[in-house]
Amino acid sequence: MKSAIFLDRDGVINEVLSRRVKFVNRPSDFYLLPGVGEAISQLNNAGYKLFVVTNQGGIGLGYMKESALKAVHEKMKEDLAEFGAEIDDVAYCPHKPHAGCACRKPEPQMLIDLATKHDVDLKKSYMVGDRDPDIEAGRKAGAKTVLVGKREGIRAEADMYFGDLLAFARWLTDENTA
Repeated sequence: MKSAIFLDRDGVINEVLSRRVKFVNRPSDFYLLPGVGEAISQLNNAGYKLFVVTNQGGIGLGYMKESALKAVHEKMKEDLAEFGAEIDDVAYCPHKPHAGCACRKPEPQMLIDLATKHDVDLKKSYMVGDRDPDIEAGRKAGAKTVLVGKREGIRAEADMYFGDLLAFARWLTDENTA
């Protein structure tokens, strides 16, 4: 079984609640965070499977259609390709917040489904996020958890903390080549 890196999207891969964008509802709202292309390329080269697991309650609330979300993810893949980076698969929860579904983080279903589909060992994998639901989903799935970004207001205890995805990628790939 393979190891994988599960990535939250908003706040880990792309800007959200920034000066340029509040929510990512169309491709023109999508901006990679600095270092993300390099980080994902580095993780690809180290042999990890890379997955995006993202709550997209805007679909359930009527702010965007699934076709728009697919266009956003195509833009993400195109932007990453400029760095020689790629995502192996994307899972998203389209349900409204508080809908009680099994797929919305902090529930682990997206991670479990991707792990089953791609023959991934969750115990040898990492969930990288910037908020409590990401860390909780990773923990419930049995993955190691990594919190990136600012820790203000975060209650969940992650296994590791890094300033951004690139710092985590450098640590992980340096440790595995030592």
